[in-house]
Amino acid sequence: MHSLRTRLFGLWLLSLVAGLAVAGLLVELYQRSVQAQIGRAEAVIARACDLIRDGAGAFTGSRPGPGLADPALRARLADLVGRALAHQEGVEGGLWQAGSGPLAYAFPTYAGTGPKTDLPVAERSQIEAVNRQAARAGQPAEHRVAGRAQTLLLHACPLPGPGVAASDGPAFGLTAWTMTRVNAAPGFGRLLLGLAVLLALLLGMAAWLGRTLLVWGRHVRRIEAALARAGPQGMPDVPLTGERELDRIVGALNDAGQRLASARREAEAMAERMARAERLAGLGRVAAGVAHEIRNPIAAARLQGENALAGDDLRRKQAIGEMLAQLGRLDALVAELLAMTQRVTPAPVTVDLARFLAECRARHAVIAADRAVALRLLGAEGTATLDPAMIGRVLDNLIANAVRHAPEGGQVTIAVQRDRAALTFIVEDSGTGVAPELAARLFEPFATGRPDGTGLGLAIARQLADAHGGRLVLRRAGGALPGKGAVFALELPCRPS
Repeated sequence: MHSLRTRLFGLWLLSLVAGLAVAGLLVELYQRSVQAQIGRAEAVIARACDLIRDGAGAFTGSRPGPGLADPALRARLADLVGRALAHQEGVEGGLWQAGSGPLAYAFPTYAGTGPKTDLPVAERSQIEAVNRQAARAGQPAEHRVAGRAQTLLLHACPLPGPGVAASDGPAFGLTAWTMTRVNAAPGFGRLLLGLAVLLALLLGMAAWLGRTLLVWGRHVRRIEAALARAGPQGMPDVPLTGERELDRIVGALNDAGQRLASARREAEAMAERMARAERLAGLGRVAAGVAHEIRNPIAAARLQGENALAGDDLRRKQAIGEMLAQLGRLDALVAELLAMTQRVTPAPVTVDLARFLAECRARHAVIAADRAVALRLLGAEGTATLDPAMIGRVLDNLIANAVRHAPEGGQVTIAVQRDRAALTFIVEDSGTGVAPELAARLFEPFATGRPDGTGLGLAIARQLADAHGGRLVLRRAGGALPGKGAVFALELPCRPS
């Protein structure tokens, strides 16, 4: 999931890429514009050089080299160069003789106060170099000197000798040359200004987004800290941040907190009423169960008392024995009721599982043998940390029920399963299982399927399992297939042994 910070940074990154693309496009367009101007200027000075060469050839082609020193001839050559360049805006040029230097020079379109007649000193070395190259190669030569504000372009072409082509070599080392300057495009300053503004905008955007992230991050941390202080009383009021969007969220949180607090109070009141009603209902069920369980022994004891009063000594002795049995039943019932009401605290110790389960099996061996029920132990290995008295009482209840419900010749299996999280005792019998109508309320007090049962054994067993931090469940009610009876599981959390 993307955070707001990531999204804003992505937005700034896209803006940066777009800005760089625009800047690159502008620079490319500017460079193309400058290159186009340079190309046009190079064509102009090349044509101008041809004009000088063609005009000067008539004067120099038939004259010997020393004759070129004639001042009158030089004046006529300078006039010829001026006429050739008269219509070439910004182009200056002249004639050059190898070993002697400049013969003629003109700049008729000079923008100064008058015609410029002196060879430019600053560019003399470049002029000499391009003319020397043209004279040596016998073909036109070009030089380009790029500067920050302008580009200097030079072109030189050799003058042909008498009766020969221009490509056969210069006459007496004579070459014509032209030169012009291409200034930077007029928009260069504005381009730099635009790029600077674009860079400033990108930096300003980055600073603004950074400040926004910083401020919003601080507000979010304050909201988190305020919400972290929420306790049982509910959510605290979150202070406003001063940011409109965040304050809308904060207002919604505060409203939700108030509604939750109100709902919590109503739920607590309702839960208290339901708990009170449940306690009363439970008390009613317990009272009804106790009354039902006590009524039968009392009725039987009363009948035996009446028989004792009406009978002889033998009859009286038998009746008194039956009365004592019913009183014993009442005493057991009272003991089980007291066990349900007493709070027990486990005292876990490290026990050997094989010995512990062997003792549990031994306590039921006689009754199992009388019914020809086999007691099997599976997986009873290693040690475990538990309360042997409490867990033994739970297993005694499960094993006794399993032996009671197993058919003659059947079997009861006591198995142990262990994993990282739990230690599980499983008791399975081969009886007919638990009736569906009884399975849903099997662990409730006085829920029993036997006429002589109290229905408190499993309720007490589950209570002991809960006190030990575990749980007692019916994994399989059984009865669907022959020999597949009920399966109970006592699941205990693993404790370090």
